[in-house]
Amino acid sequence: MELVLQYFPDLSDKQIEVFSEMKSVFLDWNAKINLISRKDEDAFYTHHVLHSLAIAKLIQFPPDARVIDIGSGGGLPAMPLAVLFPDVTFTALDSIGKKTRAAEEIANELGIENLRFVNARAEKHREAYHYVIARAVAAFPKFFAQTRHLLKKAPGMPNQGIYYLKGGDLSAELSAFPNAVQYRISEWFDQDFFDTKKIVFFPYAK
Repeated sequence: MELVLQYFPDLSDKQIEVFSEMKSVFLDWNAKINLISRKDEDAFYTHHVLHSLAIAKLIQFPPDARVIDIGSGGGLPAMPLAVLFPDVTFTALDSIGKKTRAAEEIANELGIENLRFVNARAEKHREAYHYVIARAVAAFPKFFAQTRHLLKKAPGMPNQGIYYLKGGDLSAELSAFPNAVQYRISEWFDQDFFDTKKIVFFPYAK
């Protein structure tokens, strides 16, 4: 939790309370259903919460924005971001029902009210959003093909597009996307874990 405060020092008392409780609630459910690797449990705040919040170093979602997290699994990155942006509506979508239900229970226990859960495949989902986010669901070309229909242009929503958390050398999978921009998370966070981690931003295009 101290790491979250280190990089996001302006949290409200309520946000601090939710982030402080998030690990225990999440790991309690992780013992029942595998949402994250057991090896990652001790590094929960670094590998999962802070990694999710890296998106907030690149984009400040405006109030009333609609954001969808594709392949959310246990609610990451949507859940930490929903705490950080209480005036934004987040949708966490995953095709595995048991993970969706577990993540919804976690959000309910933490009192996160601006996050809803949908059990569906991205290509079958037909609602419109201002922003798409995800953590390493698939190679970017496949991800883009499955999600591009979800974006809808709207006034007052800056820097609309896809924000994709992924690591490693992405040059091959981004070769067909000249408008995609890579940002190194290590520019914002000092931990070694982020040395190879990136955010790919692909701007909205009709």
